[in-house]
Amino acid sequence: MQKVRVGIVGMGIGRTNAKAIARNPRGQVIALCDLFEDRMAELAKELPEPVKFFTSYEKMCADPKVDAIFIGTPNQYHVPVALEAVRQGKHVLVTKPLSDSVQAARQLVEAAEAAGVVNMMSLSTRFMPEVQYLGQRQRQGDFGEVYYARARSVRRVGIPAWSLGFIQKGGGAFRDMGVHVLDSVWWLLGMPQPVSVSGVAGAKFGPRGQGFWGKPTLPLAELAQQYAADDYAGGFIRFANGGGLQVESFWASHQPEELQIELFGTEAGACLKPLTLYQTVNGAQQDVTVNIPNNSKDAPWDNVAAHFIECILDNVPCAAPLRHGLIVQEMMEALLTSAETGHEVVL
Repeated sequence: MQKVRVGIVGMGIGRTNAKAIARNPRGQVIALCDLFEDRMAELAKELPEPVKFFTSYEKMCADPKVDAIFIGTPNQYHVPVALEAVRQGKHVLVTKPLSDSVQAARQLVEAAEAAGVVNMMSLSTRFMPEVQYLGQRQRQGDFGEVYYARARSVRRVGIPAWSLGFIQKGGGAFRDMGVHVLDSVWWLLGMPQPVSVSGVAGAKFGPRGQGFWGKPTLPLAELAQQYAADDYAGGFIRFANGGGLQVESFWASHQPEELQIELFGTEAGACLKPLTLYQTVNGAQQDVTVNIPNNSKDAPWDNVAAHFIECILDNVPCAAPLRHGLIVQEMMEALLTSAETGHEVVL
């Protein structure tokens, strides 16, 4: 059986993606890359086959035995690593967001498309079985015209403390969490063309040393001093088809934790959690709760890995190319720019 031999860069989100690839019968993780060997050794114990260790992503990308590269570094390094992989003719799977800026994201998309390699975003929320189910129903026309949506991702305590990349310029809550719901709801809306964005954003917890989550790399007082990103953002996006989207993301808040998407259609509506359809049948309102069979916590990652592998081995058109990540990046950066300038941004 032919297998896709994958190298993993970054032992954070790379761990989850690596294990999903290794679970796939046509996937094989053969190399790991990180600045710290102990992190690679820890992941290697959870993989079914021996792997090579690299501390240089350039050397990993040059290895002829590696077919594809997963990039799970901090946002600021997605493009440099992926560009090197593309230069070496490797297929690339990039964690969200695509980059820390629109300019860099566009550079990568153009290079990957010119190289003709499979290029895909690793999007655990879009590939959730619940989101995929709603997408199938939407594409069947069950909602009619989906003209409005709301999406939010809220944590009570959840500023990542284990990597400075999250809280430095180019990081932040909206690029870390907001991207998930923004990408998913945009896909559920049928990927309409965004035309304008208005937003607000700021940092109300991180600069005070509050709201941090996980094992900190530095004392909280020092993390607070280095805080240079948003810990909340929200805004409104208008689309060329007349539709609208309200999107919100909070790393820390005095609100209950929530991951929610709500769709408003002319024939039916829906919410993600709990997965529910709302419609009127024969003059009577119906609320239909949907239960997805065999819905494990690993299902989104397994779906991502399976699709990436089938794109490479079976020439299946990619359903989540980097170009999607570029459009999402444009919406994200526009919202953050609007927040900074106090004005609507026209795309």
